[in-house]
Amino acid sequence: MTTTEHSQHTHQHGPGCGHTGIRHGDHIDYVHDGHLHHAGGGRVYEHRLEVADGDPQSCTPGFRGAHESGHQHGLGCGHEAVPHGDHTDYIVEGRLHHTHDDHCDDHGAVTVVQPITA
Repeated sequence: MTTTEHSQHTHQHGPGCGHTGIRHGDHIDYVHDGHLHHAGGGRVYEHRLEVADGDPQSCTPGFRGAHESGHQHGLGCGHEAVPHGDHTDYIVEGRLHHTHDDHCDDHGAVTVVQPITA
């Protein structure tokens, strides 16, 4: 996994921080403004979901997602953006969706950990 440090990040991620957590390998990352943040050792790192058998980036033209036909994922669409491979996917009911031409591709499942509110 390739990680880069996210400099000047003042928000503390963890249970109750208000951001959605997703399982990423052996840890939890937090979705924050289209990025996956991982806190460790007093630092915050940028992560990306890897393209793998369970989370491919292939075209799935027959996929019918859990949203209305014609829905376009993007800024303000109501779904959280996450980096996946070399692109951005959107979390819809625990699945990674990617807008592609005139349809939505299914890029696999993610385990969502709902934010815990105080």
